[in-house]
Amino acid sequence: MVRKLAAQGLVTHRPYGPISLSDAGAARAAAVIRRHRLIETWLVREFGYGWDEVHDEAEVLEHSLSDRLLDGIDERLGRPAFDPHGDAIPDAAGRVQRPPFVLLASAPAGHAGRVLRVSDRDPALLRTLEDGGVRPGAEVTALDESTVRVGEAPFALPPGARDAVWLTA
Repeated sequence: MVRKLAAQGLVTHRPYGPISLSDAGAARAAAVIRRHRLIETWLVREFGYGWDEVHDEAEVLEHSLSDRLLDGIDERLGRPAFDPHGDAIPDAAGRVQRPPFVLLASAPAGHAGRVLRVSDRDPALLRTLEDGGVRPGAEVTALDESTVRVGEAPFALPPGARDAVWLTA
């Protein structure tokens, strides 16, 4: 696979050495990420999917939508900068802007910040965090290794949450 990618000019590598994206590879990767995240946003906003349901559906749809339809979706959504999980959506040129952040696991007790991103890897974790109000845009304060305050209410973090939530720095 690496040879195929190198033949297409998408990666550079030397045998048994590191693999790096070329400029063309980075542009292609940004386009794929853009497509996926726009579809996730579209499914949540226009079809009422939960943020815990969209990843697998977007995986299927991203391979079948035309660029024209994707551009229409982007326009209809108002050219969003972030998907439902808080992941940055690259613009059409592949650029991304993200404020400084800290992983909750690295945040000291007392750190207060706005939730910027929540990993979408575990749908059950997403549902639990949503029930506790931990979602992009929520104001959170780290109280200790197992608890945060969301607004005024304490919330016991489920396993894996500290490594799945990013806050403003």
